[in-house]
Amino acid sequence: MFEGFESRRVQTGEVVLHCRTGGEGPPLLLVHGYPQSHVMWHKVAPALAEHFSVVAADMRGYGESEAPPAGPDGMAYAKRTMARDLSGLMEALGHPRFRVAGHDRGARVCYRLALDQPERVVQLAVLDVVPTLDTWEQLSTTAGLFAYHWYFLAQKAPFPERLIGADPVYFLRHTLDSWCSTEGAIGEEAFAEYAKAFDADTIRASCEDYRAGATVDREFDAADREAGRRIECPMLALWGDPTGDRRGTLEVWRRWAVDVRGRGLPVGHFLPEEAPDEVIRELIDFFATGAS
Repeated sequence: MFEGFESRRVQTGEVVLHCRTGGEGPPLLLVHGYPQSHVMWHKVAPALAEHFSVVAADMRGYGESEAPPAGPDGMAYAKRTMARDLSGLMEALGHPRFRVAGHDRGARVCYRLALDQPERVVQLAVLDVVPTLDTWEQLSTTAGLFAYHWYFLAQKAPFPERLIGADPVYFLRHTLDSWCSTEGAIGEEAFAEYAKAFDADTIRASCEDYRAGATVDREFDAADREAGRRIECPMLALWGDPTGDRRGTLEVWRRWAVDVRGRGLPVGHFLPEEAPDEVIRELIDFFATGAS
């Protein structure tokens, strides 16, 4: 995986982040989701590197990046903090302005980056999310059964950490399998990388990620919505929609962004692994239209 890419560790200011870099052209940052790492882009990144200078990063607490302590106020894993990490990473690599695509938790960091640091983001793509505040507001009984982890992972430490840590590989396999609708999409080589990285530090940090999602991230979204702040850069939203019942996703994003387009793909949650060819086409078509 990632043939021709360079593995790097970069000091961003607060933490050291791991990333892989490859390709030439306008800079493009790729950000993973839970419970994965930059490896989730392995089917997509080589094709994108034919058009862009690709940076596939591990967020703080995930993959091979540092996992700092949580602290008392939830800010260590707030999406605002994690967005500063990523802008620091790109600055250190010589990319003060860049395109960015994020999946799942990474998409939450990326839209926060576009809201907080609009001067950095040329274009934004988000995969299989709506904003954190909207997600909490939409959690009904049916949605809550699928999204139980939003409640579970946000429980006070060390409750979820202890339960997951009793059999982390089982929890990881169950999570990936239950969110994926395409048999064989997550190959054994990729799973082995996810399992290797899903250690005690990652389990702890990822729970802190969700605790922040239930507290400070929700508050920041609410403040932005109240103030009428919107994402100003062009935006693409893609989402998994195997049953065709998520047509409201684009409508939600249009309340948050000035210029947004997108569509659902007939697959599960892990779009870059379940539908890599379609994701590649969508991202190249979208990002090729942006200014340098």
